[in-house]
Amino acid sequence: MANNRFESIRVLVDEMLLSIENAIVRREASVYLFGVSTFASMLAMMRGENKELAAIAGLLHDYYGCKTSILQFPGPNSAEAARVLTRDIGLFTDEEQMTILRAIFYQNDLSRSHGPIAEIVKDAILLQVYFSSRGRRLSRMRANRLKIVLEELHITGECSEEFVHDGDGQEVIAAPLVNKRLKLADIAETLSRQEIIGVPGDERYREICRYWPDANIHKVLKNSWCAAFVYHCCREAGFLLPIRYPNASHRLAGVGAWLKWAKLEETGFFHSDNQNGFTPERGDIVIYEKLLSDHSHDHIGVVLDVKDNEILVAEGNRDNENYSNVLYRDRNRCILGYIRIQNDYKYEFLGEYLPEIQ
Repeated sequence: MANNRFESIRVLVDEMLLSIENAIVRREASVYLFGVSTFASMLAMMRGENKELAAIAGLLHDYYGCKTSILQFPGPNSAEAARVLTRDIGLFTDEEQMTILRAIFYQNDLSRSHGPIAEIVKDAILLQVYFSSRGRRLSRMRANRLKIVLEELHITGECSEEFVHDGDGQEVIAAPLVNKRLKLADIAETLSRQEIIGVPGDERYREICRYWPDANIHKVLKNSWCAAFVYHCCREAGFLLPIRYPNASHRLAGVGAWLKWAKLEETGFFHSDNQNGFTPERGDIVIYEKLLSDHSHDHIGVVLDVKDNEILVAEGNRDNENYSNVLYRDRNRCILGYIRIQNDYKYEFLGEYLPEIQ
């Protein structure tokens, strides 16, 4: 059964790798994923841990990044992609799934320990980077950890100071302040006026879909990509979020996920019109209430202009008719509220990762 489980995951990873069009990128991704997996298996054997789960976690740890070429949030995004793969394959217990997913999620957090398999994956990544990219420099924290792992392997004198970098003494140049909400509105307006069609043949639609790792994502989002459009525009404007906020019930390709994220204690970005004097502005995100169906929070868009009784909105998938557009909406009808993202917002998750695995 153990070999079958690893082989079943390997087949899925191979299928993903084959979907990478560039042969050089495909080869590098393959070497990297299988290298980390091999190192993880080896370390697990040395430390008396489950080498199968370690190998699988290592193989899936950057599945999302390799598939999409999106480098931000490798832990949260690959954990979300792996969550679906390990769930649907039906070969793992709940505890095993949790072990694999937590190892992937916490791969870059060296400040805390997250269990034996997670620590193995962190070390396996360092070993793979070191042995495959000898010229690559690491932060001092990573280099110090690598030195400990090399000593564990009885490899001494290999991690020299030339391999280390840190920011001590370097001048920090402040980035120019950009109004991201206005940028969000500009991007949403430009794209929506192009009347993007929600079919795979439309390159602009494929760009909106590229964040979501499902093989059939173009069909999944058909006539239901308003939230995916907002996610794309936010990323382009510099508001960066993983595809699913940790422990949330849905991905940010759904309106409900945006609503719950905006209502979190650590964000507090959701506002009702006229609540405590709130007035919507260009660059806010509007969430509608039973606008196109009998369901709550059933549509979403980006505010471009506000009048007494109307708002001008950029929407992907206007009226669920599968094309983007700019249009006026009645400000007093079917609007649940607005999301105003703070200009300096930066994603940070300090809680415990407990994903849904059913």
